[in-house]
Amino acid sequence: MSNQAVPLFLAPMAGVTDLAYRLLARECGADVTVTEFTAASGLTRHNTNSWLKVESDPRERPFIPQIFGGITSEMVETVELLQDRADVIDINFGCPAPKICRNDAGAALLRDPDRVVEMVQACLDVAEVPITVKVRLGTGSGPNTALEVARRLEAEGIERICVHGRTLRQRYSGEADWQQIREIVEAVDIPVIANGDVTDAATATRCLEETGAAGVMIGRGAIGRPTVFHEIKRDLGWRNQVPPWSSDDPAVARLWCWERYLELSEELYSQQMNKNLKRHAVSFTKGLPGASAMRVNLHSMHNQTELGNMVTSYLERLIDSEALVA
Repeated sequence: MSNQAVPLFLAPMAGVTDLAYRLLARECGADVTVTEFTAASGLTRHNTNSWLKVESDPRERPFIPQIFGGITSEMVETVELLQDRADVIDINFGCPAPKICRNDAGAALLRDPDRVVEMVQACLDVAEVPITVKVRLGTGSGPNTALEVARRLEAEGIERICVHGRTLRQRYSGEADWQQIREIVEAVDIPVIANGDVTDAATATRCLEETGAAGVMIGRGAIGRPTVFHEIKRDLGWRNQVPPWSSDDPAVARLWCWERYLELSEELYSQQMNKNLKRHAVSFTKGLPGASAMRVNLHSMHNQTELGNMVTSYLERLIDSEALVA
């Protein structure tokens, strides 16, 4: 399995996978990207911020908005509102955030497979585009329900299911259980995408061997490091394409990605504030020498151009200092 190319997905992540970052990830080798998960309640009430999350661009195909909610009628209305622009609509039953789960949405719904099936069935009834689903293994209280949910949703007609190999209770702790993902792969005929703990070519290989999945979704491993998609394809011999950055030096690649993210942000958001810029600035510099001191100044900076320039200058100095050491 590991020698055969499978699609690499950028996971939907709140505050991370804005349109500029999704396009950057595509340029870095991601095959499929998904929007930040967006509340059906916000979209049906025509909340501006909610609709900004589901904007796309001709360079993003397929375009897959991800939605969540606890009220079936709102989810159905949202599918109807989005399907003129979406190629696929993904429904989230995987988010472990307490404020989402308190509203009986996200991974909390996995405690009641009947409700999950009823909601998806109602969405499929009105959908003119394929529906896919993202789940966790279960809530962590009582038996895991992902296998039952996957079987039943396949029978209803979903096109694909992505499984994060942790429970709601685990959130992001411990190790992803790839064996339980394999049980789901073997139980259904639709593609199963494995999510959890893939950060490089070695973990991608192990994940594919242990799960037999039809693809891999990368979340935290791609935060501040969109080059992970290119690196996996390069190291596994899936892709011989020359990357858009000029060197195999990780610092050079990181600088290219940061400057490209700034370019895309300026192009796409023009006069709007990019609310995720500061968070990405932190992610792109995490763990680098002297970055924590630089970030102290970042937090007090409100001019986005100056913020972008500060990070660019820091990364340039880092490359220069590495060159001197070498």
